Amino acid sequence: MSGDLHPLAPHALPPFVGGADGGDPLFSAITFIVIALVLIIGVFYLKLHAIPEQLAHKHSNTQSQLIMVLALLALFTHNNIFWVAALILALLKLPDFLTPINSISDSLKKLTAQEGSTPAPKVDNSGEGR
Repeated sequence: MSGDLHPLAPHALPPFVGGADGGDPLFSAITFIVIALVLIIGVFYLKLHAIPEQLAHKHSNTQSQLIMVLALLALFTHNNIFWVAALILALLKLPDFLTPINSISDSLKKLTAQEGSTPAPKVDNSGEGR
């Protein structure tokens, strides 16, 4: 074998062609790019699924645990309806019915404590008086 090149052979190879040592710069570059893209897309996907939870924490919703469960279900089951339901619950402000009821209950307790001089009539629930 002679070390002479054929006259029609190119004298300079492009840089993406692998060398004689077995190194392949194009393969190495594509490998790093694919790994970086997979990590970036994974982070974006997880950030996207965390949007309802972040909204629930920001607005301090009372149903935040339900929103978190729906977001986790959407993440693990790939059912988008769970994520949409979590997003809707996080964005809507449900009326607070518990605070007025507790206020009424506290007021009634105070009223009954003030009227402590007159005992409340006892109710016979045994059914023997019939």
